[in-house]
Amino acid sequence: MKPPTGSASEGASGGLYRGRFAPSPTGDLHAGSIMAALGSWLFARRAGGEWLVRIEDLDPPREEAGAARRQLRMLAAMGLVPDGPVEYQSTRSAIYQQALDQLVERGQAFACHCSRSDLSAVGGIHRECVARRRRQNPAIRLRVPAGSRVTFVDRILGECTQDVSGTVGDFVLRRADGWWAYQLAVVVDDGAQRVTDVVRGADLLDSTPRQILLQRALGLPTPGYAHLPLILGLDGTKLSKSGAAPAVDPEDPVAALHAAWLALGQPLGAVPRGGTPQAFLEAASAAFDPALVPSNPQPAAVHNRGVTLHE
Repeated sequence: MKPPTGSASEGASGGLYRGRFAPSPTGDLHAGSIMAALGSWLFARRAGGEWLVRIEDLDPPREEAGAARRQLRMLAAMGLVPDGPVEYQSTRSAIYQQALDQLVERGQAFACHCSRSDLSAVGGIHRECVARRRRQNPAIRLRVPAGSRVTFVDRILGECTQDVSGTVGDFVLRRADGWWAYQLAVVVDDGAQRVTDVVRGADLLDSTPRQILLQRALGLPTPGYAHLPLILGLDGTKLSKSGAAPAVDPEDPVAALHAAWLALGQPLGAVPRGGTPQAFLEAASAAFDPALVPSNPQPAAVHNRGVTLHE
């Protein structure tokens, strides 16, 4: 399994590199999300490109009051300042609706009345509607034709393939409760913000083939992808903002940056242990080597939903 080669001075599309960090406000930033923030920033800085921040506040029932504000304050304390205004998905419903209307008009998306219990009878994968009754507010799904397979080359994990029709099926773009689905919002926003490269945790690897299918359906360019290793808790599970993962101390930002640097597989002596975040980031951006970033240490996470890594 070999990461692809190529110039690091430009984005996947050949133009100016534009990366992003996009946390959901379900809790304070923890070690795993700090690593994703630093990793995405380092990839952007190494390429001489731009780094953006987007708050993915699409699911109010799961969000924690004040979390977005605390997340941005933690990023600022670490010196991770975006190259542009922070975007909030909660303000972008009109652009999502426009994209959804386009897909529905083309017959690429459809209203679905199936409930979870309906789909449980067919293994939980939607290949055709099996609803036993109509719902007042149906979900909207992307139509995934039989045989839809997606292969892409990840900068860290190498070539990855998923049979989207077989392992995921027709997936939701707008939920039955009216909230926008993550898959639609992230694709539309990455396109609107001209994101060329997505650097994020390997827990989102199984979402990438769906997002590529959706990019194709909407006529949007496909960015490059790099999925960073997960940081696991003492029980072996992924750290989660909405779970019991401890928040990072904003009073000691350099310690948080240093821990993230080591989790990214970078050399211990290349960055200072103390000093200011600015001094740390200057040294880190000069020394960062993407080839040293380890692949995910937990195979179950990267093989989720049938994503295959080609050795």
